[in-house]
Amino acid sequence: MEEMEAKYHEKAMETGSLIVSACGFDSIPAEMGVMFNTRQWVAPAVPNHVTAYVSLESDKRIVGNFATYESAVLGVANMDKLQQLRRSRPKKPRPVIPGPRLPNGPTIEYQEKIGLRALKLPSADAVVVRRTLVTLMENPHGLPGINESPEHIGKREAYWSSVKPAHFGVKIASKSLLGIYRILGVGVFIGLLCRFSFGRWLLLKFPSFFSFGWFRKTGPSEDEVRSASFKMWFVGYGFSDSNLASERNSKPDMEIITRVMGPEIGYVTTPISLVQCALIVLSQRENLPKGGVYTPGIVFGPDLQERLQENGISFDVVSKTALPSHAPA
Repeated sequence: MEEMEAKYHEKAMETGSLIVSACGFDSIPAEMGVMFNTRQWVAPAVPNHVTAYVSLESDKRIVGNFATYESAVLGVANMDKLQQLRRSRPKKPRPVIPGPRLPNGPTIEYQEKIGLRALKLPSADAVVVRRTLVTLMENPHGLPGINESPEHIGKREAYWSSVKPAHFGVKIASKSLLGIYRILGVGVFIGLLCRFSFGRWLLLKFPSFFSFGWFRKTGPSEDEVRSASFKMWFVGYGFSDSNLASERNSKPDMEIITRVMGPEIGYVTTPISLVQCALIVLSQRENLPKGGVYTPGIVFGPDLQERLQENGISFDVVSKTALPSHAPA
């Protein structure tokens, strides 16, 4: 995705080609979910960081498609190329986020408020969200459309003025410690074996073995798809007053938890997300940017959440809480 942006953004702007990556489960729920959370922070309150906890649930067993597993293997294998690309590009300024960045917590975290154990997930979501926030910093009212209606201009400006920057990370969550150890085991297999061509061959030849049955070349059955769902919890920490963020040794005194829920991620939520993005392009092309290579949030943000809610993906505010003098990392 980053390579396509580097190669084609300027050309796409010239030719009026609108190219939007990450329009499936990666990264629509993350993008729309973090923006939904930060919009709950009403001035003078400001967020500092938001962590998404992804919980995959099923009455049967959770089974993913081989292509998802293959993407993970090849993504880790090509990490050096990605770092090289990033080093070769000029650094863009980052959004100014109130308050100090909190230190990393334990490798395996127990998030008491949602009753889940969690492990950091090296997914594309955090990078996609960060790219959206950088573009928003450069365009505080969002990206203007080719020939926007006055109504849409008002809607876009109102939406983006309520979105606030925050540090963002993603964790994979499980109700059981055994589930976390399984996830950790898959990560160790991929991390060690994908460095070598023979190791990658093994990983891709025997996905079910190396993923403890979570991925297989045949994918899930129809029953497994029907029984599966996801919950994505967004736990945000910040300050009840932005002035508190500038105080020495300040720590968040406020917590807002929101949640995005929907059906099975690969065969149901991804098509819903992709089709709704496409329908916005088809029905509202004049309200969208002329061209460029962008993330989905910055292009579809003002219109997409309502469409997702109409098609089985819910957005809820779970709680707003005042904290004691410190918050967990």
